[in-house]
Amino acid sequence: MVGSRWAESLERLLGKRAAGPLAGLGLHTVGDLLRHYPRRYAAPGRLTDLTELRPGEHVTVMAEVRRATVRSMRSRGGVLMEAVVTDGSRELSLTFFGKHPGSLRVHESRLRPGRLGMFTGTVRLYRGTVQLTHPDYQLVGAEVDDEAAALVEATRPIPVYPASAALPTWRIQRAVRTVLDPLAETDLADPLPGELLTRLRLPGLLEALRLVHEPYTDDDWRRGQRRLRYEEAFVLQAALARRRAEAAARPGVARAAVGGGLLDAFDARLPFTLTAGQREVGTEIAADLAAEQPMQRLLQGEVGSGKTVVALRAMLQVVDAGGQAALLAPTEVLAVQHLRTLRELLGPLAEEGMLGAAERATRVVLLTGSQGAAARREALLDAVSGAAGIVVGTHALLGEQVQFADLGLVVVDEQHRFGVEQRDALRSRGGPRDAVPHLLVMTATPIPRTVAMTVFGDLEVSSLTEIPAGRAPVTTHVVPADNEVWTARTWARVREEVDAGRRAYVVCPRISADAADPDADLLAADEPGEDDVPAAPLRAVEEVAAELAALPVLDGVAIGTLHGRMTSAAKDEAMAAFADGRTPVLVSTTVIEVGVDVTEASVMVVLDAERFGLSQLHQLRGRVGRGTDPGLCLLVARAPEGTDAATRLATLASTTDGFALAAVDLELRREGDVLGASQSGRSSSLRLLRVVRDADLIAEAREEARAFVARDPALAAWPALAEAIDEWLAPDEQEYLDRA
Repeated sequence: MVGSRWAESLERLLGKRAAGPLAGLGLHTVGDLLRHYPRRYAAPGRLTDLTELRPGEHVTVMAEVRRATVRSMRSRGGVLMEAVVTDGSRELSLTFFGKHPGSLRVHESRLRPGRLGMFTGTVRLYRGTVQLTHPDYQLVGAEVDDEAAALVEATRPIPVYPASAALPTWRIQRAVRTVLDPLAETDLADPLPGELLTRLRLPGLLEALRLVHEPYTDDDWRRGQRRLRYEEAFVLQAALARRRAEAAARPGVARAAVGGGLLDAFDARLPFTLTAGQREVGTEIAADLAAEQPMQRLLQGEVGSGKTVVALRAMLQVVDAGGQAALLAPTEVLAVQHLRTLRELLGPLAEEGMLGAAERATRVVLLTGSQGAAARREALLDAVSGAAGIVVGTHALLGEQVQFADLGLVVVDEQHRFGVEQRDALRSRGGPRDAVPHLLVMTATPIPRTVAMTVFGDLEVSSLTEIPAGRAPVTTHVVPADNEVWTARTWARVREEVDAGRRAYVVCPRISADAADPDADLLAADEPGEDDVPAAPLRAVEEVAAELAALPVLDGVAIGTLHGRMTSAAKDEAMAAFADGRTPVLVSTTVIEVGVDVTEASVMVVLDAERFGLSQLHQLRGRVGRGTDPGLCLLVARAPEGTDAATRLATLASTTDGFALAAVDLELRREGDVLGASQSGRSSSLRLLRVVRDADLIAEAREEARAFVARDPALAAWPALAEAIDEWLAPDEQEYLDRA
């Protein structure tokens, strides 16, 4: 920051030897270190419960020294010191080895009975005794010479930092104090405007940092944390408000509804009645499209809530008004599914130029990366000439050679798989009017209001919560993978559904057991990342398909496969064979996660279900029960009781409410996950802020940020705020939903 020591090198300030271990934690500058906040605070008088220690864990414990002894080792020479520390009931052994008694004298002099300390190391079990070997430690109040100062130190909360085996928490604390103590207020530019600090009675930046890193009371660090959480919320909301203001200032084209056009004809041929939610959201979108300011709206909906119909009605309104619409999908399977769905819904209305087309019709075309040259040329020509009213495609739509006659609406499906730059690349090809197309982004991953407000602050949010009439319920059960009786019953149920004329999906996390998978990112995108589930070989499509084909209970049942390594034509054929019943069992990766719609599919078996995130499992479950037959979802898993994985699976089995599941998913996530991994490789700016816990604070910061941006959209009057936005949130990060 301007006028700030934020970017100073730790190596220059602390020296190479002290800065090296900090660099191992990704801490290179003053800013990195001071933003490395304590994860918790230990009270000097509160000892760690030693019954919770597990062999192999790297731990930091607070305990009291009970006794210490030094003895010679006859078998290997040298001496051994054993210090015993306690939590008041259970004991923990600390062992130190030396060549001669003098080498352990420093430990003898410090580890005296009655002293309190923090001890860190890896827990080991030796002859039935729990111990730490050569632990690093810091004694409470023993590092200062003055007795009064020692008494103060002994009563202060102790910051416990995210640390490593090479760098214990107190060394981080020592480095923080070395850097923080000499700083003056003028050394750190504060992103929060002074008038805001005064009005909200928040401490300045330097004071807040001292409160969290060097607190004297619990109230100190709580007050400091609140200010820093507010700062994170305010900077994020200011970034989103500025982006919203920039979008509002760009020219758009009003696409008002036209009576007697495609939209009216489509509504007249719909074989079902729109839900109240679909009608309400449709009215909101229609009004947005009729305005000259480009629409920026997020449409989120429960699995099977009818988002596609809402989006199609918006696209038809634009086509009626003389424009075109583009639908951007994250995978070829989903793009082809959308094409098929749109053509089926439109019928003759999508057959412009063909025999049997309606009097007023348009053309719906597909553009993907694996298309043949002739088909691709034809699609590109239909787009640039305006012959195609609706163009459906994958990332291929973002290519420089793709141009439109008059692009009026961009619909982005599964927004969390696209960055802002990708989304805007398509919006920049609106045609000769030099106008910004309207934007509708869709997600089938339900987002709690607080997340939508935090992550999609530049979009209006519409939600579909109703399920259309006639949709069958889906029952979910967790099947222990090591219970042979239950797993056998799983495949028997699959056979029963197939014999009744229905279909079954079997989802695996990998394609093959010994190769890199093109679908692996789909699993990694949603993998919890932190769990107590024992590692086990992941089930793979190819081996599972072979196993199922050999099962007597599935004798005579044709089994198909679908995964990302297949060609586009092979994928289409696999889905077609599954849909028409030639292969009633489809073993697949998560390429069928969203959008795929086979009404006869009634069973979803997910293998290694503990390796998937809650939202992804909910999406997979949404592939069954899409017709009138009841759906069944069987989650085959190894999830020990008490782990996050077990909680996820039990929660999924207990409810089909996607919004409730999304809220639980958030609570289970690690810090910083809300904005996801940034495309530029930076870490998330959210260190202290939690969107569920801090909903009220976020709402307050949002209103304040919008007011400041309204006064000065360029933020010229608050350069530290503008610089914080650029520093924390790269342009392609300013709207990025966690991949879930």
